[in-house]
Amino acid sequence: MNTPVHGVIPNQHITTMIEDGAIHAAPDVIPEQIQPASLDLRLGTTAYRVRASFLAGKGAKVADRLAEFEMHRVDLTNGAVLEKGCVYVVPLMESLALPADLSAVANAKSSTGRLDLLTRTITDGGTEFDRIAPGYHGPLYAEICPRSFSVLVRPGMRLNQIRFGRGDAMLTDDALRALHAQAPLVDGHAVIDDGLGFSVDLKLPNTTLVGYRAKPHTGVIDLDNIGYYDPADYWEEVRTTNGQIILDPGAFYILVSREAVTIPPEYAAEMAPYLAMVGEFRVHYAGFFDPGFGYAAAGGAGSRGVLEVRCHEAPFVLEHGQVVGRLVYERMTEVPSQIYGAGIASNYQGQGLKLSKHFKSVSA
Repeated sequence: MNTPVHGVIPNQHITTMIEDGAIHAAPDVIPEQIQPASLDLRLGTTAYRVRASFLAGKGAKVADRLAEFEMHRVDLTNGAVLEKGCVYVVPLMESLALPADLSAVANAKSSTGRLDLLTRTITDGGTEFDRIAPGYHGPLYAEICPRSFSVLVRPGMRLNQIRFGRGDAMLTDDALRALHAQAPLVDGHAVIDDGLGFSVDLKLPNTTLVGYRAKPHTGVIDLDNIGYYDPADYWEEVRTTNGQIILDPGAFYILVSREAVTIPPEYAAEMAPYLAMVGEFRVHYAGFFDPGFGYAAAGGAGSRGVLEVRCHEAPFVLEHGQVVGRLVYERMTEVPSQIYGAGIASNYQGQGLKLSKHFKSVSA
């Protein structure tokens, strides 16, 4: 009897999971939701404004906790604004009936993270955000907290994604070094220590522009409007001539990695926090990189990682080349039949410093 392969489940097997009822959706899943190694999740028709963020906890249902924390309900049917600084819980259109050997991890999508739209998945009986236990049967909910901008949302919008996996598929540092030697994962020197180190680029070529900082008092962003908004209405430019910037507490920044990253088609990767002792900031809400990201054959040679950075307690000096995050690579159970950027709509393949897709392109 064949032992099931450990790893992240590719798109062709996600399709099988839908056919087998391990993933259920009402209305049915549409093809655009299925990514190389993940499934986009869709907002349902109601948002619950709640007093505080919460987890259901062992043995409890989210619906029961909603009765405890709900302030009011927002009908999303014709579009509604989720306001900055508020916490909402939205039942999703998808639910799960996972086999005992499959677990799942959710993440905000890239565009969601770049808008500082904190979006996490919660489940019945859940004791962690974004982590779905093996064999989970039940509904999925998105907890949404707009941090910098109020947003207009509608049912069916896809703010987060879920990937499925079997067993421990994480590459050890030795395996990562071997992979890098075989096919470079970054241009230049690879810092490998509990994953692949990711550093910040504050010396971009031929410009003093190194990032953007969210303005505090802006208009609403309709998440259906692509290439629509003027960045100057929502963002301040961050410039430096000495490879150094000071992060203000509570402010949200878009920066870019110094490394151009490659995710070979046989692997996926997740952005994980670096050591907390390095600095008082959080990097990258939207931490999932699909197979093929930055892969030359898929049009992605030289794809840098966009860093979503929020500083916490005190002003913090960030310097060029400082390691701010790490990429953890995981094996796929099988190469996806579709890889990132090759024939599918990929907004960020081949990217450098780039705001979310809702904004008009800007030149440095």
